[in-house]
Amino acid sequence: MNKTRMEAFSDGVIAILITIMVLELRPPEATTWVALRPLVPVFLAYVLSFAFLGIYWANHHHLLQLAERVNGGILWANLHLLFWLSMIPFATAWAGEHHREKVPTAVYGIVLVCAAIAYTILERALVREQGAGSRLAAAVGSEAKERFSMVLNLAAIPLAFYKPWISDVMYALIALTWLVPDRRIERRMHQP
Repeated sequence: MNKTRMEAFSDGVIAILITIMVLELRPPEATTWVALRPLVPVFLAYVLSFAFLGIYWANHHHLLQLAERVNGGILWANLHLLFWLSMIPFATAWAGEHHREKVPTAVYGIVLVCAAIAYTILERALVREQGAGSRLAAAVGSEAKERFSMVLNLAAIPLAFYKPWISDVMYALIALTWLVPDRRIERRMHQP
């Protein structure tokens, strides 16, 4: 199967998710700088989630650049990823509104873990379809950043029940780690 429709659908879903998140940002009634202060946690949650969605979009784009074909299993794996990404606006709104609370902070981390697992499933399905000797298989290779992110994420969830702000810092650290571009796929795109 051609991958074009899956790419276009995924791009559209991610664009809608970002739009939904920004619509959750409500302007204050008052017109002073002080009126913005209560919105800071909501805005910071939006920035973090925007970064995560952008990271997933960019990595998804790179991943599909080396894929030559998709199959039904890949389509379902992609839908699985999109499902968890679609939970990000909910988790963002809840964690932003209740930024000092344990359960919303933990739920945010659970959504991130589930999205990471779903991405890994998609990545492995694509590699399996392209073949062990494919450029995609060679590009994916080392998963050090993925493992580091997962360990931090899994540690952040129970820590949310102790000090939610520690978990928030860990989520931000994960995003910062992924903002540094991963050149593995880009290098393979330019090789025969």
